[in-house]
Amino acid sequence: MNAPSALTPMDAKTLAAKLAKGEVTLIDIRETDEFAREHIKGAHSMPMSIVAEELDELGPRTPVVFHCRSGVRTAQNCDALAHHVKGEAYVLTGGIDAWKAANLPVSINKKAPLELMRQVQITIGTLSLIGVLLTLFVNINFIAVPAFLGAGLVFAGTTGWCGMAKLLAIMPWNRPHLA
Repeated sequence: MNAPSALTPMDAKTLAAKLAKGEVTLIDIRETDEFAREHIKGAHSMPMSIVAEELDELGPRTPVVFHCRSGVRTAQNCDALAHHVKGEAYVLTGGIDAWKAANLPVSINKKAPLELMRQVQITIGTLSLIGVLLTLFVNINFIAVPAFLGAGLVFAGTTGWCGMAKLLAIMPWNRPHLA
């Protein structure tokens, strides 16, 4: 028998009704670049990397509902999230994907850059494909390109440090624009 989750599930329609009445505080645990591109109106951005200190600083309040994109990140961190909430704690079942599937509105900023991890995936995929094509049609030694990228992915996965993400993060399109 599985132990009960530290967060009580809440569906999108119930959350929408509670948000409209101001009965809950919605916390988006995705990274700031994901939140900047698309989020549920009224949600507070609080990435997992800082959620503990931020929640502790906010103190007691209305019941808290956490969400991510699909619900996976929230489920993986439910005990840690619930630990920092003084009162009731919930999780949006299915995350923002379920919210959108219920035809509920989201705030979208199409001018915000793609999420950093999507940029990494696109860059590595493109460079790998180019490396394979160069290997097939130009010179066998170009096999080093996809091999290097694969080794980089293994390194990033085992250490948590991604050189490609660090490089893309400093690109001009990912820097905040000061107006």
